[in-house]
Amino acid sequence: MLCILLQPACSLADGIDTEHIYGFLIGSDVGNAGEREFQTTTAGRFSKQAGGYQAVDQQLELEFVPFRNFRVEVGTTFAAYDIASVPGLMDRNLAGWQGVALDLRYRLLDRETAPVGLTLALENHANRFDEITGSTARNYGTELTLAIERDVIPGLAVATLNLGYQPEWTHLAGVATQEQESTLAIAFGVMAQVRPDLLLGGEARYFRRYEGIGLEELSGEAFFVGPTAYFD
Repeated sequence: MLCILLQPACSLADGIDTEHIYGFLIGSDVGNAGEREFQTTTAGRFSKQAGGYQAVDQQLELEFVPFRNFRVEVGTTFAAYDIASVPGLMDRNLAGWQGVALDLRYRLLDRETAPVGLTLALENHANRFDEITGSTARNYGTELTLAIERDVIPGLAVATLNLGYQPEWTHLAGVATQEQESTLAIAFGVMAQVRPDLLLGGEARYFRRYEGIGLEELSGEAFFVGPTAYFD
């Protein structure tokens, strides 16, 4: 679920502002110089093959654009876990402050004046809980994303490709060693404006996770696909 407050409007006359229209991808738009926005994002993860598993993250983020093509976002996250009888995970029921994040985005190409929009994003975060298990931990990570975007039908439909690299360091409480892992990600999304205040589309994401930050050994892969809707 994605809830955005104080967003710039999309309109057929002005084209589609892609800064917030996707569910889990990022667009190449970064806002106009001087803009300030507050947004809140809720993400839920539910169910395992056995037992009961519910985890919810609530992010609060403040964005501002100090100058043209450059956006800064600072945020904090609260998390809640309810885990019972899941093989490989300890039973856990807790809620609390999760951590902080800093997201920097610079638009290299504007799709209004170039064949494609091109934006480089760098997000750094520090968390107090392990994202999956809810265990107490010191977790630090970086997410480097390149967003490539093109108008399929100007003012009506837009397509975005995201390429990402995500190294992460985690030290679980009570464990002597530190875990290091990294993820390669590729994601594609299309959004079409069916009326001035409504966009519909879909996203597909593929991940490959490796042991170590240098992509040493493949430890898993996943593919996600689903619909997306944006209402202004």
